[in-house]
Amino acid sequence: MNVEKLDDKEDSKNDEETNRLLSESHESDEYEEKILIAEAEESDGEDLAVPPFSWKKLWMFTGPGFLMSIAFLDPGNLEGDLQAGAIAGYSLLWLLLWATIMGLMIQLLSARVGVATGRHLAELCREEYPGWAGYVLWVMAELALIGADIQEVIGSAIAIQILSNGYLPIWAGVLITASDCFIFLFLENYGVRKLEALFAVLIATMGVSFAWMFGETKPSGKDLLMGILVPRLSSKTIRQAVGVVGCVIMPHNVFLHSALVQSRKIDSNKKGRVQEALNYYSIESSVALSISFMINLFVTTVFAKGFYGSKQANSIGLINAGQYLEEKYGGGVFPILYIWGIGLLAAGQSSTITGTYAGQFIMGGFLNLRLKKWLRAVITRSFAIVPTIAVALVFKTSEASLDILNEWLNVLQSIQIPFALIPLLTLVAKEQVMGVFKIGPVLERVAWSVAALVMMINGYLLIDFFVSEVTGLLFSLAVATGTVAYIAFIVYLILHSGTFPSDLITLISKRFTSTGN
Repeated sequence: MNVEKLDDKEDSKNDEETNRLLSESHESDEYEEKILIAEAEESDGEDLAVPPFSWKKLWMFTGPGFLMSIAFLDPGNLEGDLQAGAIAGYSLLWLLLWATIMGLMIQLLSARVGVATGRHLAELCREEYPGWAGYVLWVMAELALIGADIQEVIGSAIAIQILSNGYLPIWAGVLITASDCFIFLFLENYGVRKLEALFAVLIATMGVSFAWMFGETKPSGKDLLMGILVPRLSSKTIRQAVGVVGCVIMPHNVFLHSALVQSRKIDSNKKGRVQEALNYYSIESSVALSISFMINLFVTTVFAKGFYGSKQANSIGLINAGQYLEEKYGGGVFPILYIWGIGLLAAGQSSTITGTYAGQFIMGGFLNLRLKKWLRAVITRSFAIVPTIAVALVFKTSEASLDILNEWLNVLQSIQIPFALIPLLTLVAKEQVMGVFKIGPVLERVAWSVAALVMMINGYLLIDFFVSEVTGLLFSLAVATGTVAYIAFIVYLILHSGTFPSDLITLISKRFTSTGN
């Protein structure tokens, strides 16, 4: 009997080793040519030592954080910015700042998982959870990605319509955006640095465009500083406040960043090298999100200056924002309508490319697919483009219809947030996964608190939306059944983590109980 048990254990170890080797083989397929970080010779006794700071090395590590920051600048975020500015004025700028800081913390944890383990989050989830739970997490991640991609592609299509002076309809812009994405992804065959350079150009285009608008509209410097430094929140702006925080955590972006950091070749056997990579990624991600914060700030303040307190404030959205800007500020040598269109196009194109990129990692990681890159790109792109074309044909350019669609897409993405955050926080605190790079108890508590805050805020958004939108007995019953299954799976993930503070569980359960009453 004991011999049989030993044989079973040995077989189990062999299976685990086989899976690990297959995982590493799959991992190497993601980046065929990793960027080699130039290093000086060192002795074997310095494996634990972190090398001194080098500007050259920082430059070599720069890239993944900027690709990650695109999700903070997608058309959905820009629409949230312009609506927050038009309805709340400068009063929510402080929340934009702190939401960006919270987003940075989550993204740094994602990068930490990728660097310390050499595998990305989707792969780790496949190994961490039972098969059925892994498939549920995959479906949820795909749904979040589709929701984000529809917003991004339609944002690009709106920009193309603006820049073509209305000659190209929304559906034509969708097709152009879809084909452009494949052309841009083709650059990856020439090296990941070429792709990163493209994103740098697109971010610079957004920065210049929206900074130009900021300069043209001349917002109040005093009101801007007060908005950043003095927290203010009123009952009239609570929905915009929820939107500002909710847009920061994009589920597909959490999965993406853990994969992007593996584009650099790091000797994981040397603890000092891993820590060095984490330090450089922290710096470049902080710089990238600082730039994204400034761009979001420009958009919010432009619309706060132009439309706060006006009759158009409650009706402004992505599709009519350019028209309102033109009516407010006129033409000139460089018409503000076209400047807005250029910035929106850069935001849409860059975010659709990162969305396709994220889709490849999500599908490959959860399903352990060993497909050629172009085939995975076609499959993941089709998941989003087919429903997007259908949406564009059905909704066309109706502002009211697109606003309703956007609300439902925001709800779709909000629902998925726990299914990215909880697995991330489970894995990053696990010594069996992270080794010496697992986060400490203080950071773990802070991370869970931020995650709980984000989930409660999005929970408020969901409750508010369903109370106002769900009608009819049959639909209400379906929503109630789905809600029970949804909460049950979240509870399962929390219990599986084994690290969630018990007092925080009690707090959340009391909060939901009081909300239900």
